[in-house]
Amino acid sequence: MKNLQPFMIIIFFIFCFVVFNKQSSAQQSNKLNLTTQNNISESTMFKGLRTVKYHVDNIEEAKKWYSKVLGFEPYFAETYYVGFNVGGYELGLDPDTTGLMKGNNLVAYWGVENIESALKHLLELGAKENDDIQDVGGGIKLATVVDPFGNIFGIIENPHFKVK
Repeated sequence: MKNLQPFMIIIFFIFCFVVFNKQSSAQQSNKLNLTTQNNISESTMFKGLRTVKYHVDNIEEAKKWYSKVLGFEPYFAETYYVGFNVGGYELGLDPDTTGLMKGNNLVAYWGVENIESALKHLLELGAKENDDIQDVGGGIKLATVVDPFGNIFGIIENPHFKVK
Protein backbone atom coordinates (compact mmCIF):
# COMPACT_ATOMS: atom_id res chain seq x y z
CA MET A 1 0.00 0.00 0.00
CA LYS A 2 2.90 2.36 0.77
CA ASN A 3 4.21 1.89 -2.77
CA LEU A 4 0.83 2.92 -4.21
CA GLN A 5 0.64 6.21 -2.28
CA PRO A 6 3.02 8.24 -4.57
CA PHE A 7 1.28 6.71 -7.57
CA MET A 8 -2.15 7.76 -6.23
CA ILE A 9 -0.89 11.30 -5.61
CA ILE A 10 0.36 11.51 -9.21
CA ILE A 11 -2.97 10.15 -10.50
CA PHE A 12 -4.81 12.73 -8.37
CA PHE A 13 -2.72 15.61 -9.82
CA ILE A 14 -3.24 14.35 -13.38
CA PHE A 15 -6.99 14.09 -12.72
CA CYS A 16 -7.09 17.69 -11.38
CA PHE A 17 -5.06 18.96 -14.32
CA VAL A 18 -7.37 17.29 -16.85
CA VAL A 19 -10.55 18.54 -15.11
CA PHE A 20 -9.19 22.09 -14.77
CA ASN A 21 -8.13 22.22 -18.43
CA LYS A 22 -11.55 20.99 -19.60
CA GLN A 23 -13.31 23.68 -17.53
CA SER A 24 -10.88 26.32 -18.74
CA SER A 25 -11.42 25.24 -22.38
CA ALA A 26 -15.19 25.34 -21.89
CA GLN A 27 -14.95 28.82 -20.37
CA GLN A 28 -12.76 30.00 -23.28
CA SER A 29 -15.23 28.49 -25.75
CA ASN A 30 -18.13 30.26 -24.00
CA LYS A 31 -16.19 33.54 -24.08
CA LEU A 32 -15.50 33.04 -27.78
CA ASN A 33 -19.18 32.30 -28.49
CA LEU A 34 -20.27 35.35 -26.48
CA THR A 35 -17.74 37.55 -28.28
CA THR A 36 -18.90 36.23 -31.66
CA GLN A 37 -22.56 36.82 -30.75
CA ASN A 38 -21.76 40.38 -29.60
CA ASN A 39 -19.88 41.08 -32.83
CA ILE A 40 -22.76 39.74 -34.89
CA SER A 41 -25.32 41.87 -33.06
CA GLU A 42 -23.08 44.94 -33.31
CA SER A 43 -22.40 44.39 -37.01
CA THR A 44 -26.11 44.08 -37.78
CA MET A 45 -26.71 47.40 -36.03
CA PHE A 46 -25.50 49.09 -39.23
CA LYS A 47 -27.72 48.47 -42.24
CA GLY A 48 -25.53 49.93 -44.98
CA LEU A 49 -25.01 53.27 -46.63
CA ARG A 50 -28.28 55.18 -46.89
CA THR A 51 -27.82 58.84 -47.69
CA VAL A 52 -25.45 61.27 -49.36
CA LYS A 53 -26.58 64.78 -48.48
CA TYR A 54 -25.78 67.88 -50.54
CA HIS A 55 -26.15 71.31 -48.95
CA VAL A 56 -27.89 73.72 -51.33
CA ASP A 57 -28.73 77.40 -50.99
CA ASN A 58 -32.00 77.13 -52.95
CA ILE A 59 -33.84 73.89 -52.24
CA GLU A 60 -36.62 74.45 -54.81
CA GLU A 61 -34.15 75.08 -57.64
CA ALA A 62 -32.01 72.14 -56.49
CA LYS A 63 -35.08 69.87 -56.36
CA LYS A 64 -35.97 70.82 -59.96
CA TRP A 65 -32.40 70.34 -61.16
CA TYR A 66 -31.90 66.96 -59.49
CA SER A 67 -35.33 65.80 -60.69
CA LYS A 68 -34.19 66.57 -64.23
CA VAL A 69 -30.79 64.97 -63.74
CA LEU A 70 -32.25 61.81 -62.23
CA GLY A 71 -35.36 61.65 -64.38
CA PHE A 72 -37.84 61.36 -61.50
CA GLU A 73 -39.34 63.28 -58.62
CA PRO A 74 -38.19 62.93 -55.00
CA TYR A 75 -39.91 60.46 -52.67
CA PHE A 76 -39.76 63.01 -49.83
CA ALA A 77 -40.01 66.76 -50.38
CA GLU A 78 -40.36 69.37 -47.66
CA THR A 79 -38.97 72.87 -47.18
CA TYR A 80 -36.35 71.49 -44.77
CA TYR A 81 -35.23 68.45 -46.80
CA VAL A 82 -35.66 66.71 -50.16
CA GLY A 83 -34.83 63.02 -50.65
CA PHE A 84 -34.50 60.96 -53.84
CA ASN A 85 -34.35 57.15 -53.85
CA VAL A 86 -31.53 56.42 -56.29
CA GLY A 87 -31.12 52.70 -56.81
CA GLY A 88 -31.74 51.95 -53.14
CA TYR A 89 -29.66 54.85 -51.82
CA GLU A 90 -30.77 58.31 -50.87
CA LEU A 91 -29.56 61.51 -52.47
CA GLY A 92 -30.57 64.25 -50.05
CA LEU A 93 -30.79 68.01 -50.41
CA ASP A 94 -30.42 70.17 -47.31
CA PRO A 95 -31.07 73.94 -47.46
CA ASP A 96 -29.05 74.65 -44.31
CA THR A 97 -25.75 76.10 -45.52
CA THR A 98 -24.84 77.81 -42.25
CA GLY A 99 -21.07 77.83 -41.84
CA LEU A 100 -20.40 75.95 -45.08
CA MET A 101 -18.50 76.83 -48.24
CA LYS A 102 -19.99 75.80 -51.58
CA GLY A 103 -18.84 72.40 -52.77
CA ASN A 104 -17.22 69.51 -50.90
CA ASN A 105 -19.80 69.46 -48.11
CA LEU A 106 -20.91 65.85 -48.46
CA VAL A 107 -21.66 63.66 -45.47
CA ALA A 108 -22.39 59.95 -45.99
CA TYR A 109 -25.03 58.67 -43.56
CA TRP A 110 -25.17 55.02 -42.56
CA GLY A 111 -28.66 53.68 -41.90
CA VAL A 112 -29.46 52.44 -38.39
CA GLU A 113 -32.64 51.20 -36.77
CA ASN A 114 -32.07 53.02 -33.47
CA ILE A 115 -30.03 56.20 -33.69
CA GLU A 116 -29.70 56.63 -29.92
CA SER A 117 -28.13 53.17 -29.52
CA ALA A 118 -25.88 53.61 -32.53
CA LEU A 119 -24.64 57.03 -31.38
CA LYS A 120 -23.93 55.68 -27.89
CA HIS A 121 -22.03 52.76 -29.43
CA LEU A 122 -19.89 55.05 -31.59
CA LEU A 123 -19.09 57.36 -28.67
CA GLU A 124 -18.16 54.39 -26.49
CA LEU A 125 -15.72 53.30 -29.18
CA GLY A 126 -13.91 56.64 -29.14
CA ALA A 127 -15.75 58.78 -31.70
CA LYS A 128 -16.34 62.41 -30.77
CA GLU A 129 -19.78 63.97 -31.11
CA ASN A 130 -20.00 66.37 -34.05
CA ASP A 131 -23.74 67.01 -34.49
CA ASP A 132 -26.06 65.63 -31.81
CA ILE A 133 -29.20 63.76 -32.85
CA GLN A 134 -31.47 66.00 -34.87
CA ASP A 135 -35.10 65.23 -35.64
CA VAL A 136 -35.31 66.73 -39.12
CA GLY A 137 -39.03 66.01 -39.50
CA GLY A 138 -41.17 63.12 -40.62
CA GLY A 139 -39.65 60.80 -37.99
CA ILE A 140 -36.21 61.08 -39.60
CA LYS A 141 -33.28 61.53 -37.23
CA LEU A 142 -29.62 62.02 -38.01
CA ALA A 143 -26.35 62.65 -36.23
CA THR A 144 -22.66 62.84 -37.04
CA VAL A 145 -19.52 61.97 -35.14
CA VAL A 146 -15.85 62.47 -35.86
CA ASP A 147 -14.06 59.14 -35.95
CA PRO A 148 -10.67 58.76 -34.27
CA PHE A 149 -9.03 59.54 -37.62
CA GLY A 150 -10.76 62.91 -38.15
CA ASN A 151 -13.47 61.75 -40.58
CA ILE A 152 -17.10 62.79 -40.25
CA PHE A 153 -19.27 59.66 -39.94
CA GLY A 154 -23.03 60.11 -40.32
CA ILE A 155 -25.86 57.91 -39.07
CA ILE A 156 -29.52 58.17 -40.00
CA GLU A 157 -32.75 56.62 -38.74
CA ASN A 158 -35.30 57.00 -41.53
CA PRO A 159 -38.58 55.06 -41.28
CA HIS A 160 -39.65 56.23 -44.77
CA PHE A 161 -36.67 55.06 -46.78
CA LYS A 162 -36.61 51.41 -47.86
CA VAL A 163 -33.97 49.75 -50.03
CA LYS A 164 -35.63 48.53 -53.22
